[in-house]
Amino acid sequence: MNKAICLKVEGLSKRFGGLAANNDIHFSVEEGEIISVIGPNGAGKSTLFNCITGFYKPDSGNVFFYGKDITRMRSDKICNLGIARTFQIVEVISEMTVLENVLTGGLLRYRRIKPAMEKAGEILAFTGLYEKKDFLGTELTIADKKRLEVSMALATQPRLLMLDESMAGLTRVELREIIDLLRKIRNEGITLIIVEHVMEAVMQISDRIVVLNSGKKIMEGTPREVSSDREVIQAYLGEKYGAILK
Repeated sequence: MNKAICLKVEGLSKRFGGLAANNDIHFSVEEGEIISVIGPNGAGKSTLFNCITGFYKPDSGNVFFYGKDITRMRSDKICNLGIARTFQIVEVISEMTVLENVLTGGLLRYRRIKPAMEKAGEILAFTGLYEKKDFLGTELTIADKKRLEVSMALATQPRLLMLDESMAGLTRVELREIIDLLRKIRNEGITLIIVEHVMEAVMQISDRIVVLNSGKKIMEGTPREVSSDREVIQAYLGEKYGAILK
């Protein structure tokens, strides 16, 4: 039985002056998948995220979310439809507590503070941050700030969660913990798209991988297919990594 198409990107292009940050990108994401988007710095990964989530308007092409054209919708409207994201540079409200941070996301769905607060507590228990609910954002480690940002996104009750380098800078233990969390999130019925450079995590967690280079999609496939592709090895993974995989 075929799953529903959660997200479809058709011919998406975005230019900044003479630079084509995204150039005619096509791919689709089935409901319940974990898709990783990889590529060297400057490949256009974050630009792609920004175009999907309404922070940038594409110059051409279309983005569909469960069949609805969201190409030129505002970012808040897209979030309200069910797409939440994190950012490459962690965005938490430092002067607010962990619980208050998550509450801000919950207020998208709840008009009253009490049910939004209760939901925030449930999410923090789910993500492993409940014991730190009264900490200020400034008191958290990088790993916990990343976990908090995921919690804030989950509070909006998304159907699609998009994570921009949520594993960068983590220790091996922290990396295992975030991988486990992302699998838990998928098990809750949430589809995930991940921009990531940590190949150990990407190869473990991804159903499929989209590879960008110089704004273009150069490959799409399973982790095994992508890791053995000659163009991907030359453009991004490197010969040393390719040799390890063999």
